[in-house]
Amino acid sequence: MTTVRARVTILVSSTALCFGAAVSTATAAPMPDGPGGSPSAAPAAAVPENVDVRSQSTKPVYDYKNAIRESVYVDTTMDTDSDGAGDVIAVDIVRPTETALAGRRIPVIMDASPYFSCCGRGNESEKKTYDEDGVIKKMPLFYDNYFVPRGYAVVGVDIVGTGRSTGCGDVGGKDEIDSVVAVIDWLNGRNTAHTADGVPVSASWTNGAVGMIGKSYDGTLANGVAATGVKGLKTIVPISAISSWYDYTRSGGVPYSDDYMPWLGGYVGHDTPACDAVRAKLGDNDDDETGDYTKFWAERDYVKDVRKVKASVFVAHGLADYNVQTNHFSQWWDALAKRGVPRKIWLGLEDHVDPFEFRRDEWVDELHKWFDYWLQGLKNNVMKEPMATVETAPDVWQNYRTWPATKAALPIPLAAGKLGAIGNGTVTVTDDPELTEDDIVADPTTEIAGRQMFLSAPLPTAIRVSGTPTVTLRVKADSATTPITARLVEYGDAQRFSGVRTTKEFDCNGAQTDYDDACYFKIQKLTTRSDHGIVSRGWIDAAHSNSLSKPKPLTPGRWTTVTVPLRAQDQVLPKGRILGLAVTLSDAEWTSPNDTGASIDIDLAASRLNLPLTTGNLTAPTKQTPIQVDITTPTRRPDLHDPKN
Repeated sequence: MTTVRARVTILVSSTALCFGAAVSTATAAPMPDGPGGSPSAAPAAAVPENVDVRSQSTKPVYDYKNAIRESVYVDTTMDTDSDGAGDVIAVDIVRPTETALAGRRIPVIMDASPYFSCCGRGNESEKKTYDEDGVIKKMPLFYDNYFVPRGYAVVGVDIVGTGRSTGCGDVGGKDEIDSVVAVIDWLNGRNTAHTADGVPVSASWTNGAVGMIGKSYDGTLANGVAATGVKGLKTIVPISAISSWYDYTRSGGVPYSDDYMPWLGGYVGHDTPACDAVRAKLGDNDDDETGDYTKFWAERDYVKDVRKVKASVFVAHGLADYNVQTNHFSQWWDALAKRGVPRKIWLGLEDHVDPFEFRRDEWVDELHKWFDYWLQGLKNNVMKEPMATVETAPDVWQNYRTWPATKAALPIPLAAGKLGAIGNGTVTVTDDPELTEDDIVADPTTEIAGRQMFLSAPLPTAIRVSGTPTVTLRVKADSATTPITARLVEYGDAQRFSGVRTTKEFDCNGAQTDYDDACYFKIQKLTTRSDHGIVSRGWIDAAHSNSLSKPKPLTPGRWTTVTVPLRAQDQVLPKGRILGLAVTLSDAEWTSPNDTGASIDIDLAASRLNLPLTTGNLTAPTKQTPIQVDITTPTRRPDLHDPKN
């Protein structure tokens, strides 16, 4: 491919210092310190033309149309497809020509993904596109349009086994994470890379400071790479991201689906016999039939390695996300907090949706400040802002000093049919796999076989549920194990948020070219009137209640205590609402349970709802800007993988 070589050679010769000449450290951007630190003082030097000193922010002064666009292949020591050659990782780069000509090193904003070729990114499902020489022509999403003119390089990485990279992916495992680490090592001079026809390429145009960003799988990779502690990764922005693949595929030993890991690997990865063999091994090791947490899952559990995280973290997640459920951000967030990692969080009402879609202007502004602070070393006020921003009603946002609002959960006792009253005796739940969620939450005062409902009195004041609720049940079962499902419901006629839809309106964010308009459709928020809303759901296999890795079968007829973890939530419930706790056993709508048909007795005196709540000055917002439509809230867990997202 001599044409590619010629193209890159022209870029090298026209940018002089970009590829290897000495660069003055006086013009390099100052590097932030690790957790708990702040950007170090910049060395005495002239202020770069892209920096506004008064606002401490970068300005769009560089010509995007004439930016350097290049595609390189980073070397690895892996051979995941067993072909006798090391896997190479395809990396596409867009960066300002002007900084290269000046010999000024710049930071990197990176999106590593398996989706760039197979499925696309964002609401428009944008894919990478290339010119006739195989060099990147259009990068998905707005990051390059917006940040390259401000003095950043934007890098898109095809993880191992996807896109133009070689090898076979292992779905969240060490190989995929290491493939991204290899790229960060190259950006920091610790690894090698080459063009498509083998010409060595260095990354002396960068100062090595990397910020990773991405939604869903992309954000998951950011979490995983941060958990390696790789040098040079200064910050991550995980959006709707997985923190543990075990918790993505099951809840407390109850699978959501079967053979998901090999399926996803095949969906995004190369269709070759070698990769088929790798994916078959994933299926052999996933322990779907037991639901156990094993070494296979520990390799894909980033929370356990949080002690290695040196990067700051800006989390964004939807409180209605039942694709990547809210336990992912909450357990990651709590672990980061214990380590004192600099962090920030945005929580929207939405499900698996990027804040760019539902709060675009504010999100872009906040990202701009965040990356300027952590990658450019500019002393703006982003770390002095409130740590948490939560959407309390459609398009109504509240800032909080920290998250969650409380670390303590209020124990709320159970009585027969009542929540908040101390009860005695027992109630029985017999499994009915045919029960739907509509059946379970409807008619809360009616006795329904297979369900036990506990209802509170009308709330005497507004409460804010903020954190992770749990349900502790002392149970006696007639089998060695059973799934136990709990739903926290709020009752009261109201107009409730019910989702988003894409409109025909659009706006543009960043500079444009003839083939990249930087324009994206807007979304509209929807509400529907209903007599109830789901606050949180949760599932556990009773035998896994005390240990996910070493389950202990129940002794039929003997009492034991089981705790059902519900999903993290932040929601203000107005005065007068009624809280309901619905307890059932197997849930065929949202999970794929291995064991059904059991019956349990619940010891009311020893059982409770543990609810993290606060009160005081919590009048629920009443602003209504979305369209009111008659939409039934989904009662089935979405497919684990949405190619568009």
